[in-house]
Amino acid sequence: MKILLMEDDAVLSDILLDYLSESWDVDYAYNSEEVYKKLDSAKYDLFIFDINVAGKNGLELLAELREFNDTTPTIFITAYTDTAYLKKAFELGAHDYIKKPFELEELNARILNTKKLFNIDNKTQIFISEGIFYLPDLRQVNKNSNIFSLGQKDGEMLFYFLKNQKRVITNDELIQNIWDFDHIPSDATIRSHIRTLREMIGKDKIQTVRGVGYTYE
Repeated sequence: MKILLMEDDAVLSDILLDYLSESWDVDYAYNSEEVYKKLDSAKYDLFIFDINVAGKNGLELLAELREFNDTTPTIFITAYTDTAYLKKAFELGAHDYIKKPFELEELNARILNTKKLFNIDNKTQIFISEGIFYLPDLRQVNKNSNIFSLGQKDGEMLFYFLKNQKRVITNDELIQNIWDFDHIPSDATIRSHIRTLREMIGKDKIQTVRGVGYTYE
């Protein structure tokens, strides 16, 4: 599970990074500007945001992300004791909330609960290009936070290309690895699947090698 942590307390952030990195893949952002920089190149399964950070606070940041249809589960950590902040956090789409000071084991328990609640194990995402990811377990393409489902063969072909990047793959190899002997497709059928994938992930990702097959770049 990939986590993005936003915390501007240098001491606490070091403690959290050391602890969380033992179990999870964790990136760190000091403020909201750093969060957006991280989101330009990566997709996360969970946000952990402090509310009271320099510049745009965690609540304002989540409000913006939700406006952009980013539904990433979010846990807030804060020193505020006022329940108004708790109410606001949930109104904006937060999924959990933990007050400072807290035990590291409590935070980890909340992460595990979120992981189970959102079935994150089945949402492994493979980076394709900026803003585009593939979820092989669900056969879905996440394109700029919009989800598109692929047919079975389209999904299997895309996953095969992703596992075999930068080498030429022939039609025969695709047939042997994706179809069974009772349903061998024609070359036209394979070309149709390739067109569908190009429309979904970009025309330049799957290149035709004339007379041989295809290569994923």
